[in-house]
Amino acid sequence: MTLGMQALLAFTPIGLSGLLLVGLGWPAKRAMPLVYAVTAAIALGVWGVSANRVAAATLEGLIITVQVLWIIFGALLLLNTLKHSGGIASIRSGFARISPDRRVQVILIAWLFGSFIEGASGFGTPAAVAAPLLVAVGFPALAAVMFGMMIQSTPVSFGAVGTPMLVGVQGGLQRESMTAVLQAQGQGWPDFFNLVVSQVAIGHAICGTLIPLLLVMFMTRFFGKNRSWTEGLAAAPFALFAAFAFTVPYALAGVFLGPEFPSLLGALFGLGLVSLAARAGFLVPRKIWDFAPAQDWPTEWMGTLEMKLDAVGSRQIAPLLAWLPYILLAAVLVLSRTVAPFKQMLLSVSIGAKNILGETGISGSFQPLYLPGGVLVAVCLVTVLLHRMRITDFGLAIKESGGTLLSAGFVLVFTVPMVRIMIQSGVNANELASMPILMARWVAASVGDVYPFFAPTVGALGAFLAGSNTVSNLMLSQYQYSVAQALGVSGATMVAAQSVGAAAGNMIAIHNVVAASATVGVMGREGLTLRRTVIPTLYYVVLAGVLTMVTMHLFKVTDPLRGVALP
Repeated sequence: MTLGMQALLAFTPIGLSGLLLVGLGWPAKRAMPLVYAVTAAIALGVWGVSANRVAAATLEGLIITVQVLWIIFGALLLLNTLKHSGGIASIRSGFARISPDRRVQVILIAWLFGSFIEGASGFGTPAAVAAPLLVAVGFPALAAVMFGMMIQSTPVSFGAVGTPMLVGVQGGLQRESMTAVLQAQGQGWPDFFNLVVSQVAIGHAICGTLIPLLLVMFMTRFFGKNRSWTEGLAAAPFALFAAFAFTVPYALAGVFLGPEFPSLLGALFGLGLVSLAARAGFLVPRKIWDFAPAQDWPTEWMGTLEMKLDAVGSRQIAPLLAWLPYILLAAVLVLSRTVAPFKQMLLSVSIGAKNILGETGISGSFQPLYLPGGVLVAVCLVTVLLHRMRITDFGLAIKESGGTLLSAGFVLVFTVPMVRIMIQSGVNANELASMPILMARWVAASVGDVYPFFAPTVGALGAFLAGSNTVSNLMLSQYQYSVAQALGVSGATMVAAQSVGAAAGNMIAIHNVVAASATVGVMGREGLTLRRTVIPTLYYVVLAGVLTMVTMHLFKVTDPLRGVALP
C-alpha cells in the first residue's frame, strides 16, 4: 500500500467528521458514533491494531471524557450558583456600565477574561467559563460558543501556566540527546527551549492581533440585525487597541520571563487597561451596537441555559463580591499550578489505571481535585458562604448543572475514544506509524522544501484530533524537528510553528466544541460552529506558515542545533 493510500485511510475519520458535521449538518450525537465505528474498523482491519488495544484506547478515552465532563460540570455549577445568588445580575449590570456596546463586551469577556482563564487553567476551561458568562450578560447561546472557541488560539500555547510548552514541547522532544549535543557546543537545553518559547510568543502576538477584530466582525455579520461586516469594522480601532494591550505584554513575557506567564500577564494587563479605556470612551465607536431583541432571534441561536435573572436575582450583590468567585478561581488555579506542595496535595487524589487491559502501555488517570472542575466546585462551595446563599438555591444550581451535562456525555463517549484510537494506532501488526504521524509524513513527502509553510497546519491537525495543544506537541514535536533537520532548516522554528498551529487547531477541536456547546445548551449545532470557526483557523495557520517561511529563509534565525545530527 502506498504512503498516499495509507494517509488517505488515516484521514478518513477526520474527513468523515467534517462531511457529517459541517457538510451535511448532522448533530454530533448522530455523527460521532458512526465516526468512532469507522475509526475502530480502520485500526483493526488496515493498521492491524489488536482488538485488545482498541478496547484499551477506548477506555483511556472514556477516562479523559470523565475529566472533560467534570470541568463542564464545574463551569456550569459556578454560573448557576452565581445566577441564584444574584451575582450574575450584578456582573451583567457591571459590563453594561463599562459599555453597553456588545462589541466592547465580547472583547472584554471572551478575548481578555477568557485569555486570563486560559493562562490560569487551559484544557478547554475558557470556553466553558466564558460562553455561559456571555449568555448571562445577554448574548445568543450559539454566538457565545463561537466566541469561546475563537479565543482558543493566541493564549493557548501558554495556557495552564505554560503546560503546552513545558510538558508538550519538552516532553515531545528527545531532550537527553539534544542536551548532549548542545553541551558539546558550550550551550544548554534552556538556550534551545527559550528560543522556541520566544518564537512562539512572537508568532502568536502577530497572528493574534486580528482575533479581537474577527470576533466583532463575526458577531455583527452572523448575529447582527443587518448581517453586516462593516458594523464590526467600525470597532476596528478599539479592537486593535485591545489586541495590542494583550499581545505586547504577552510577547515581552514570553521572550524575557518564559512560558509560564505570557497569557496570564498579557490578559491581566489588557483587562485592566482596556476596561479603563472603555469606561473613558477611548476609541469606542460612537454608535452603540446591540443584538436585535431576543424574541426576534432565530431558534438555532437559542440554548437551553436560561438566565431568568428577574426571578432569581432580586438580591443585590456588590460588584466586587459578585466577581470574587472568578478572582478566587483564577488565584487558586494559578497557585495549584505553581506552588509545588499545594499542587502535590491536589494530585495525590487520583483515580485510574496503568496498562489498561494488560501490557498495552496505555494508561489513564483522573485527578478530581487538581483538574479545573475540582477547583470550580470548591469555589462554588465558598461562594455559597460569601453570598450567604440558601442551601435550597444551591441545590437548584446543582440540579440545573447536572441536567445540562447529560447531553454532552453521550457525544463525548464516542468522540474522545475515537481520537485515542487514532493516537494509539502506532502499535500494530503491520508496522505502520500512528494515523496522525502517517498523515504528517505524507504532507512532508508531498511538499518538500515548502513544508515549513504547512508545519502549523500539521500542528493544528494534531490539536483538532486530540482537542489539546499539549497532546499535539507531545505527538508531533519530534517529528517536526526531524523534518527540519532533513531540510537543513531551523528545528527550533519548526517546533515553534508546530506549537502555534496546535493552538489554532483548538478552535475546531470537536470535543472542545461539544463541551462549550453543552455549557449553554446548544447541543446538536456543532456543525454550525465549526463552519465559522474554521475561517479564523485557516487565517491563523496560513499566516503562521508565512511567518515560518520568512523566519527560516529571510531572517535565518540562529539555531544552536541547526543541521546537527542527533546521536
